[in-house]
Parts: sequence; C-alpha cells; structure tokens
Amino acid sequence: MIDRYIRELLESNKKQNLISRQATEKEIREHIEDSEYLRTIVDLKGLRVLDIGSGQGFPAIPLAVGEPESSFVLVESDLKKSMFLKGLVFELGLKNVEVIRARIEELGKNSEFRSRFDLVTCRAVAELPVILEWGLPVLNVNGLLAAWKGAAADEEIRASQKALEILGGKVRQVTNYEIGGKKRCIVIVQKTKECPPQFPRRVGMAKKRPL
Repeated sequence: MIDRYIRELLESNKKQNLISRQATEKEIREHIEDSEYLRTIVDLKGLRVLDIGSGQGFPAIPLAVGEPESSFVLVESDLKKSMFLKGLVFELGLKNVEVIRARIEELGKNSEFRSRFDLVTCRAVAELPVILEWGLPVLNVNGLLAAWKGAAADEEIRASQKALEILGGKVRQVTNYEIGGKKRCIVIVQKTKECPPQFPRRVGMAKKRPL
C-alpha cells in the first residue's frame, strides 16, 4: 500500500505542485519513514487522530496505513491538495480516513470537533506556538499533540511557554533522531485542561499574532 501511495504521489505531482518537482522516490521514502517514526514514541492503536495541514499526506497517510484500528481526520484547506487526498484515500481503500477541506480555526470552534480527539499531528506546517493554538482546542483533556520539528525545536519550545500556559498544555517529551542524515525532532505536548473558549482565534490570527 505504501508503494501505491508513492506511485500516486509521484504521478499527481506531475500535474500539481504537491512536493518539489525534483523529489525522488528515495526522498519520499524518507518522508514516510519520518512520518512513521511517531509510532516508536506513541501507541496509536485505537486512537482518534486529527492531522492539521495534511498536504501531500505526511504524516497521516503512512500512519493510517500502519494503524487500521485508529481513525484519522485529515484537515486540508487547499482545494487541489484536499482533492488529491480524497482521491488517494479512495485508491488505497483506506476505510479509517476522512478528508475534510476546512480551516482548523473553524473546526476548533465546532462542537463536533472541539475536545474530540486523542491525538493531533502536524508536520511542516507552522511554528509551535501556532500549532498549539490550532491543535489543543480539538484535543481531549490528556490528549497528545505531536509536532514534527527540525534543528530549531528548542527555540520554538521556549517561544511557546506563553501559549502552553494560556491554552493548557505541557511539553511531555522531545525526541531527537535522524532520517537520511538529517536531524529531526518530534515534540509531544499533553493537554492538561480545557482551552479557554476564545481559542482558536479567527482564521489567520494565530500566525499573525502568535501567543
């Protein structure tokens, strides 16, 4: 199934810019390995997972393939990328995946999504203070947020202290590793209490004025 995913991604990338035009199969497999690394840190079995900014399917598609007993909601606001994801889910026959074209700020205010998930994932979308405002409101209390980061992870964690205090989050684990010779990091944040009702703020505010 992963091989089919790679073929679909490479083929679709010829028509639309999902990843770098020069991306090789080796590089895509490294993205997949990076996505799957979360399974060495967190037991995903049976969890309800929401992925923010799913784009070309990392990390959610590899995780969903490996965890058929978990359910995944992929949130992507871009029309072309969301259509690619919906087609991919159909082609792969992934019954545990739903793709939603929406802004995460809107879902965070929706009672069907707010405080409904066990795990939120986010890879290569925004800096940590922004991800916290987007992700913590849709988590259950004690749920986990997993943010993929690079060399600047420590700096982003320091910049997130205010957001953590306001939103009710605590950094539980920081795991450093290497994929393809590149330093990678996954920051795990636990939601410790309900978020104040005014968060997330309206679309665009988290990036424009980070907490």
